[in-house]
Amino acid sequence: MTESTYTVEGMACGHCAESVTEELEGIAGVIAVTVDVDSGTVVVTSDRVVETADVRAAVEEAGYELTSTDT
Repeated sequence: MTESTYTVEGMACGHCAESVTEELEGIAGVIAVTVDVDSGTVVVTSDRVVETADVRAAVEEAGYELTSTDT
């Protein structure tokens, strides 16, 4: 199991968190997504390595910007 933390800019509320979570859960291998709106962080738990490009695309699809990774 792999856990990676990302910083996402632009999230401000629960709806933001839901949008990001929904998009990230659509990535193959993602088991869980934890969003902390206050800190702007997202933790992705997966059963395989998830490419940063896939995470970035999902976050952008939700309308936000992936600004850094701490995998």
